[in-house]
This record gives sequence, structure tokens and C-alpha cells, in this order.
Amino acid sequence: MKGPKDNIVLIGMMGTGKSTVGTLLAAETGHELVDLDLEIQRKAGSTIPDIFANKGEAFFREMENAVLREVLQRDRVIVATGGGCVLKAENCKEMAANGWVVSLKADAESIISRVGDDPNRPLLAGGVRERVMRLLDERKGAYDFAHCTVDTTGKSAADVASEILMHYRV
Repeated sequence: MKGPKDNIVLIGMMGTGKSTVGTLLAAETGHELVDLDLEIQRKAGSTIPDIFANKGEAFFREMENAVLREVLQRDRVIVATGGGCVLKAENCKEMAANGWVVSLKADAESIISRVGDDPNRPLLAGGVRERVMRLLDERKGAYDFAHCTVDTTGKSAADVASEILMHYRV
């Protein structure tokens, strides 16, 4: 039976460092890294902006749920989720039951500077600052179910990974 600490699941707003930190964690632990957005794109044969444009956010969220459930059946994975993965209660239950969940957070200015004008972030189209502020407000509390929270503001990815591993290995 898999224990909840066999898998590490990274959640948090876009721009908090989930993919970057996940890469470092995978290298340190020997776990497989699964970037959920990349896995969705691979399975869909399409980019996330194209999925949003052609099939809509609801379709994307259903696909995200199916891919998440599949990935969490694996053993010894680091899962870097998309920022909105927590919007579906079923996803939160699945993550908590099948992994050690770490919420990465950062202040608004850090997120805005990190995501900039990234064309691969369809939820930010039309005004990064306003959309980030709105998403932060809408998602208040959405990441609170995590086993551990790490603030990435002003920290290097290596420092964040070390902090996570310090908690993970306890």
C-alpha cells in the first residue's frame, strides 16, 4: 500500500515555482517528475492555449482531473500541478489521499514578474496584473488543504526545494 509521502504534489498559483522546484525535487529524490500541464498537452496533442480556445476551460478541467487521477496511481512521483487544479474538490481529495501536498505561495508582485507576458497562460490574456489579482482573490483558501505551505517570495528554487525536503524527510 502506497503511503501519502511516496508522492509529492506541488500546488499553488501560477508563477509560484511548481515546475522549477519540481525539477529540483525530482533530481534530489530520484522520483519521476510529472508536470501535469505538459502531460495534458501530450495526451491532447495540443497546447493548453489551443485547448482553452477550441474546447473551453470546462473540457480542460475534465481532462486535468482524468490525467491527475492517472498520474497519482504511480509510485514515487513529483507532480507539478496547474494553478487551477484545486478548483475541483475531487482533485483536492485525490491529491491529499495519494500524495504529500505542498502549497507554494508568493506575493502578487512576485507572481506578476514571474509570469509576465507568457502566451501559454490563457487565464492571463488581456491584462496580467488585473487577472493575477483577481485569481489570487478568487482562490483565497483553495490551497489550504496542503500538508505544508512554503512561501517562495524572494527565495531561489534551490532554497525552496531544500525547505520542502526538510519537511518531507521529518
